[in-house]
Amino acid sequence: SVGDALKDRFDGASRVKMPNTELEAPAQRNDAAPHRVPRRDRYRFQLKPHNPDHKSPGSKDLVYLESSPGFCEKNPRLGIPGTHGRQCNDTSIGVDGCDLMCCGRGYRTDTMFVVERCNCT
Repeated sequence: SVGDALKDRFDGASRVKMPNTELEAPAQRNDAAPHRVPRRDRYRFQLKPHNPDHKSPGSKDLVYLESSPGFCEKNPRLGIPGTHGRQCNDTSIGVDGCDLMCCGRGYRTDTMFVVERCNCT
């Protein structure tokens, strides 16, 4: 499926860095026509792998410039509350599951007994 193909590409994404030479501002021209890069050349730059031992990404590879921040620990500067004290589902293997949400730190379980009234006649 499309989702599986995207997930495979996501899992194989490469960290890259951009060359500095393409980031420089174009020279100012003193005429009425603004300086524009031809559309076919707009994205002609070579992304370099962050790790020089890795090969350069292909045209269909997913790439990223920065690693994502960790969400397990609190980071007020980035607005990340962390996962300490959050409620999790110990039977789930999804993102709400205790193994994933608690980042391998372990978790405490609470057992609750609930008595409810029913609408019996």
